[in-house]
Amino acid sequence: MAVAAALLAVPLAASVAYADAPEQIVNGTFDSGTDPWWWTGNSPAAVVDGRLCANIPAGTTNPWDAIIGQNAINLQAGESYRLAFTASATIPVTVRANVQLADPPYTQEISEAPALGPQPQDFSYTFTAAASTSGGQVAFQVGGSATAWTFCVDNVSLQGGAPPPVYVPDTGPRVRVNQVGYLAGGPKQATVVTDATTPLPWQLRSAAGSVVASGNTVPRGVDATSGQNVQTVDFSAYATKGTGFTLTADGETSVPFDIGANAAYEKLRTDALSWFYVQRSGIAISDAIAPGYGRAAGHLGVAPNQGDTDVPCQAGVCDYRLDVRGGWYDAGDHGKYVVNGGIAAYQLMSTFERTKTAANSRPQSLADGTLRLPEHGNATPDVLDEARWELEFMLRMQVPAGQPLAGMVHHKVHDQNWTGLPLDPAADPQPRELHPPSTAATLNLAATAAQGARLFAPYDKAFADKLLAAARTAYAAALAHPAIYAPASDGNGGGAYDDADVTDEFYWAAAELYISTGEKAFRDAVTASKWHTADIFKPEGFGWQGTAALGRLDLATVPNGLPDRDRVRQSVVDGAKGYLATINANPYGIAYAPSSGKYEWGSNSSVLNNLVVVATAYDLTGAADFRNGVVTGMDYLLGRNALNQSYVTGFGERASQNQHTRIYAHQLNQSLPHPPNGSLAGGPNSNLQDPLAAKLLAGCAPQFCYVDDINSYSTNEIAINWNSTLSWVASFVADQGEGGAAPASACSVHYSTLLDLGGVFIAQATVKNTSRQDLQNWRLRYSYTGTQQVQLAVNGSAAQTAANVEITPRQSRLRPGEQTTILIVGKTPWGPNSSPSVFACS
Repeated sequence: MAVAAALLAVPLAASVAYADAPEQIVNGTFDSGTDPWWWTGNSPAAVVDGRLCANIPAGTTNPWDAIIGQNAINLQAGESYRLAFTASATIPVTVRANVQLADPPYTQEISEAPALGPQPQDFSYTFTAAASTSGGQVAFQVGGSATAWTFCVDNVSLQGGAPPPVYVPDTGPRVRVNQVGYLAGGPKQATVVTDATTPLPWQLRSAAGSVVASGNTVPRGVDATSGQNVQTVDFSAYATKGTGFTLTADGETSVPFDIGANAAYEKLRTDALSWFYVQRSGIAISDAIAPGYGRAAGHLGVAPNQGDTDVPCQAGVCDYRLDVRGGWYDAGDHGKYVVNGGIAAYQLMSTFERTKTAANSRPQSLADGTLRLPEHGNATPDVLDEARWELEFMLRMQVPAGQPLAGMVHHKVHDQNWTGLPLDPAADPQPRELHPPSTAATLNLAATAAQGARLFAPYDKAFADKLLAAARTAYAAALAHPAIYAPASDGNGGGAYDDADVTDEFYWAAAELYISTGEKAFRDAVTASKWHTADIFKPEGFGWQGTAALGRLDLATVPNGLPDRDRVRQSVVDGAKGYLATINANPYGIAYAPSSGKYEWGSNSSVLNNLVVVATAYDLTGAADFRNGVVTGMDYLLGRNALNQSYVTGFGERASQNQHTRIYAHQLNQSLPHPPNGSLAGGPNSNLQDPLAAKLLAGCAPQFCYVDDINSYSTNEIAINWNSTLSWVASFVADQGEGGAAPASACSVHYSTLLDLGGVFIAQATVKNTSRQDLQNWRLRYSYTGTQQVQLAVNGSAAQTAANVEITPRQSRLRPGEQTTILIVGKTPWGPNSSPSVFACS
């Protein structure tokens, strides 16, 4: 290409030298999207035809009133550099091309004034750096025009100096602990990174410095996931509560931690679930509810948004438009994806449904008024209110009756082109478009709507009926169109979320419909599926692309009439044993050992999903080893890992806070907040798909394939399906109290249905006092998992709120070993009359 006449001439020999010099720019060709480039909010940019193009507003005064740039540039004093780029403008205009400090006083190494026009031109400038810095910046200052115009740039390069320094993470003290703390009665282990191969003495000290426990480490050899030689400290025997403990071994002292951390896990449950409110689309986020995170509603068609209230399809997909407002922003972008929303909504609802099926759950912890969201006081549990926000969006994505593919569900909605960081949702100027329907998305709606129908029935009958009707319609549409797949190539402006095998989604949807309706057709679909007897609990775990485990877990835990349910329940226990063995074998207690040896995108969610299986096994069996495995598995997420990094914002002394997100971009703009407390980072990813991670982490051992930087979207993004599984596991751990033996029940209850005819049933509950003390003025409490409504209790009186039943027996005193029987008369408006599984007498 011709070089503009205004450019500084560069001798051929020098050009060759620069071609061999280290490159300081990351992603200067924009082949990997826009990261780590940034721009001022008045100049939104996107990759268009392989170039970064920004719309520059009219009426700015100074060049620096609109900027496109990249930070973290390394310069060395006395070294020569060449800045090169290709640029164009839709009108003749002169801009500034600067290499300078990224922070005040913005000292410039070079400031050139290329004159741009409609045709792309190549520019090249050389300079010698006057000062050394790792905080340099390449900045295109493009303000100062009275007319609006478009700036495009490509092939940006800054070559010269020494190679960028090798990235060495700060891993802090070599004694790695759960930085949040340990349950007083639970397992307590730490990992010591050391060259020693023989046992080492360790000491546990109180905040006052007193040695309260001591012992010797256990050598574990070289850990394959980190390449480190490590040893384990087990101080489980120390059960005294306190704050500010430290652990010392091999001359190193850990960060402080607490013993007696149940309150911290209760806070984590609340924060992780409340996180979904600030991810909502289509509603203003209240600063009173989420202090520091208030913002205008995004994507409601208020300029510059083109909105989600009247969205067209991609060209050639459909000739209608849909109102698809609401839902959650999926991850670091502003896209909304049904297949990822499906598993996230499922896990929130499952967190609630566990309160009906797990003996040690605490329903009051998820009641109305427990989370930070605006629906308080509507008599519906907050976690269901939050799940409903996503369910209603998913319903809006269904193809309307009378249209081709009616009943199917559009796979996703997002911007036509990628946008950069930061970008408030309300400031997103990109057109939105519906992508084609897919069988996977359709089955996600069928599954979650069927699950939601039974859970919302006691609180909002009309909404439950709407969900069940939509689930039936979606399932029938999927059967009629069983192989419409989202293509891997559809990834401009948002993730592709492609999936070419949806047999697992068919199984999940059939399972949820069977549990909710009890209908034979759905039971037959479950038992005929290859997934029903397959070994589905693989080392890699389940996720949005592999959902058979969701159906299996619900069939095991939610009462139903499946003929081989005992086998299903045992399969969960067997799968959990495999994950428990993985936890025990790894010196960091990691519940994740993919067969490839590589960690995948969102590995932290895989860790947590495996812990969901282990926790479910505890709910099914009451075996303490499973509970302890979950508690130990959480240590890894909260700091007991090779990086000494808590992956949850606000939890731990060394916690992630620069996750990849367009909304909470404090790293790029200090006027914006860090992600909210309770935000989970995606975690180590051996594939390093973003330019920054590829540059910094090449050749990393799996645990080291992570950097807490906003530009590392492949290792450090947030996502709704990651926070949903964090919420589930945090809720489980919070329910364990301080982790000791579960308190013995005061009674045993045998519940059976005597008559079930035409929606009317008669059941009996025989209650026996199994304690050593009299039960005085006691009540029997339980929850139905279906739509059952108690009309009358014989030998007692019954009161029901939603699905929760409280029976006051006529026999107010039960001596040890004594029993009484209560008859229960009720009706089931729709669905099966499954017997409740969890009872309390007090």
